[in-house]
Amino acid sequence: MEHLPDDWKAVLAPEFEKPYFKELQRYVAGERDAGPVYPVASHVFAAFQSTPFESVKVVIIGQDPYHGEGEAHGLCFSVPPGVRKPPSLANIFKELKADLGCELPADGSLVGWAERGVLLLNTTLTVRADQANSHKGRGWETFTAAVVDTLNRRSKPVVFLLWGSSARKFASRIDQTKHGVVEGVHPSPLSAHRGFFGSRPFTAVNQELARLGEDPIDWCL
Repeated sequence: MEHLPDDWKAVLAPEFEKPYFKELQRYVAGERDAGPVYPVASHVFAAFQSTPFESVKVVIIGQDPYHGEGEAHGLCFSVPPGVRKPPSLANIFKELKADLGCELPADGSLVGWAERGVLLLNTTLTVRADQANSHKGRGWETFTAAVVDTLNRRSKPVVFLLWGSSARKFASRIDQTKHGVVEGVHPSPLSAHRGFFGSRPFTAVNQELARLGEDPIDWCL
């Protein structure tokens, strides 16, 4: 847990003593002993490092990290500069341009969003190299739900942007009298043409923020 910032450690402290989390830590350590696991240990909690607890305005929930070498760096949908943009991210950028007129970014890093208050949270925070969903069902989902619950209890409102059925399962955990929820189709090539393109999610999130009395996010990177 040395890579989780102190502010997040404080609000998530009860999780770390629970049996599921201790078993999860043992499992991931064993997986790292056996072969490559992404992202590297120092980047597993990068979303929390980039977006302090009190700064969170928007939460985007992804699935599991990219499983190719050098792709995952702890922020959902994001890749480090110099890494080819995965198809889902390329579709996000296409919709961003169509929605708000933002120019297509030169690289695939979403750190700029994270620094503006967008928590880029995956449901599963680690993955075995070249094996998508290989750490699914090992406990990360419980931890991610705890993060959502912790933000839900916070008095300052948050807007949750939930793309796809996996993310939309979190909607039932959110008090929508206090927070905002924007649901939509996942941006993957398998589903983007079934309602992601043209959905204007970035405008929808900013409208929710305005409704809640919060300033909009500058989505252009």
